[in-house]
Amino acid sequence: MNQKSSQPAVVCKGIHKFYGEGETRVEALRGIDLTINKGELRMLMGPSGSGKTTLISIIVGILTQTSGECLVNNVDLNHLPDQQKTRYRGSHFGFVFQAFNLIPSLTIEENISIPLLINGVPFDEAVHRSREVLKELNIGEKYKSYPRDLSGGQQQRVAIARAIVHNPELIVCDEPTSFLDHENGTRIMEILKEMVTQKGLTLIVVTHDPRIVQFADKVNHLEDGVIKD
Repeated sequence: MNQKSSQPAVVCKGIHKFYGEGETRVEALRGIDLTINKGELRMLMGPSGSGKTTLISIIVGILTQTSGECLVNNVDLNHLPDQQKTRYRGSHFGFVFQAFNLIPSLTIEENISIPLLINGVPFDEAVHRSREVLKELNIGEKYKSYPRDLSGGQQQRVAIARAIVHNPELIVCDEPTSFLDHENGTRIMEILKEMVTQKGLTLIVVTHDPRIVQFADKVNHLEDGVIKD
């Protein structure tokens, strides 16, 4: 059953973000207003340097905006103490960034288990759930491998598995299909879309891939730090 609602998961009002000072100051975001409802799959598109990654980094509390307000599930992350902010991110968010950030010395199942272990799930249960998610992503046989043993596309799927294993309320993906062929990219988006639909999760996808736009409930285009639609 589709769990989309009219309740906002993300509300950004008048978000500005500056980098640098004086003559070197760059305005990455210039007054962003954005509302994303719970249970929605929202895509953000735009050329490199348009502000997409800066915006999602502010939404999840990795960056702090220069001015404006950003609420996630009615929580103002950027005004929480650092430790509380980190704890909130670990339990409520899932991340898939272009740099997969897999730990080379851990096996695939151990990498995927990290969000569960952080949230207090016993190791054996965390490993079991990791293997189940790997099967869903058609890479179940790789659970004992290490990141160096996998192709870029396989590492991408591992990063997605780690993002969804703890059933977060909000998943943020930066180019989730960038290393995948059309068939596997479509499969990944089908799985993510199904999670959104069945569990009422909210998903934000930054992408240049026009092949996956069909999966979006709504698409916003950014250009020079401004949402054009």
